[in-house]
Amino acid sequence: MLHTVVMAGGSGTRFWPQSRNTMPKQLLKLVGDHTMIQATTERCNHLTDDQHIWIATNRVLAEEIQNQLPKIPPEQILIEPVPRNTAPCIGLAAIHLLKQDPEAIMLVASSDQIIQPESGFHSTIKLATTLIEAKPDTLVLIGVPPTHPATGYGYIQCGPPLETLKLNGYQVQEFKEKPDPQTAQRYCDEGNHLWNCGIFVWKAQAILESFARFEPEMHKHLMLISDAIQTPHYEDVLNQNFPAMKSESIDYAILEKSKDNVAVIQADFEWDDVGNWINLQKYYPADSDGNTIIGLHCGIDTSNNIIRTTDDHLIATIGVENFLIVHTPDATLMAPKKDESAIKKLVNLLKERGYERFL
Repeated sequence: MLHTVVMAGGSGTRFWPQSRNTMPKQLLKLVGDHTMIQATTERCNHLTDDQHIWIATNRVLAEEIQNQLPKIPPEQILIEPVPRNTAPCIGLAAIHLLKQDPEAIMLVASSDQIIQPESGFHSTIKLATTLIEAKPDTLVLIGVPPTHPATGYGYIQCGPPLETLKLNGYQVQEFKEKPDPQTAQRYCDEGNHLWNCGIFVWKAQAILESFARFEPEMHKHLMLISDAIQTPHYEDVLNQNFPAMKSESIDYAILEKSKDNVAVIQADFEWDDVGNWINLQKYYPADSDGNTIIGLHCGIDTSNNIIRTTDDHLIATIGVENFLIVHTPDATLMAPKKDESAIKKLVNLLKERGYERFL
């Protein structure tokens, strides 16, 4: 049976000041009427019901996630004691799934992506499960056809097509790091590279066997945790063994070492990780002066800005151009749009200055 595992432990600092430690990007309504995590689980509900959706997060976010997703069984909100990247996170989910369903197939998705149309997402995942049912040891990645030479994404180089199964899929030839602009353009021109969007489908048993093969130390800790599931000692064993695992992405830990049984299926959908405030412009129509306005605003000689405010707070501007302005009840950000990447530096500076209450 197919189960969905939603990874929801990130901090989302690039959306400060709206994104905070206790209310990061995935718990915000950035696009549409639902929060990012609500939209993610709703999208997956067409493939797996609430009883087969699992959320991997941290202790700080668990209560709010339960509030936003009241139909998810509380025992299926898996709490990571410390951040350890995606490999330990996925391993923890796999051992829990296997306790409930020895034949479990995992759909692993991030909680903070925009995917359209949903019908294309559903058909793509169904193709992946068809492949896994035919070849149970296959680790399937979903790759998105690039629409522009993005330098912020990893790429998957497609190898020979999976012609025998008549799927829109390929063997994985090679994983590529985030490229420079010239290399990214070459990937787009060659036509055989896909964005690695971090959506995976595989049998829980197959990924666990891959841990045993390529990350035996990590596998040892996972097995100790597995033995304690549904016992009074689970929390103690988890708190002892999860932090002992190294922080590693699933790509580095497993996938890049498993090329003999890794496949990629081309996504039949558009994908956006909504990585920063600039990305929101495509989802909100600009006014006649090129401003993206989310909330109340009144301006004179104001053009090409992104302005977001909360509640009924009005932002008024005169002579402002190419700026990002974000208002929240206790913090306001003003930054040149071209230098939005400096938000991460600003967040670090706030920590240094002792302003943790605003983070």
